[in-house]
Amino acid sequence: MRKKIESHHVAGFEVLLGVGAAAANVTSKTRNTCSNLLKDFSNMWTFLKHEGVEPTNNLGERDLRHGVLWRKISFGNQSESGKIFVQRMLTVVMTMKKQAQNALDYIVKCFQAHKTGREIPIPLLL
Repeated sequence: MRKKIESHHVAGFEVLLGVGAAAANVTSKTRNTCSNLLKDFSNMWTFLKHEGVEPTNNLGERDLRHGVLWRKISFGNQSESGKIFVQRMLTVVMTMKKQAQNALDYIVKCFQAHKTGREIPIPLLL
């Protein structure tokens, strides 16, 4: 079914984008949008070519939501080192959440390892 959708709809959509990118009777914004979509056209259909790839970025959006909400509530960072700290902590929290592990436990283990000179445990990121 995926191949049927690809062959039937994708080719037609590409033609329409080409028409929109070259049309004189549309706004420059429409022409630019069509041109930009054509530049990455083959990437837009990865979900049709590879089983298991989602057609939306919902997972990515959900992963970013916690950080966006934190930034709004806390008014962001005041320094470059603060920005780096927040990036790393949010990465740890999301990684541990995806692995169904407790982020606070992991952070405590990291501090204990650092304090005692032991190797810091590195989580799997895949």
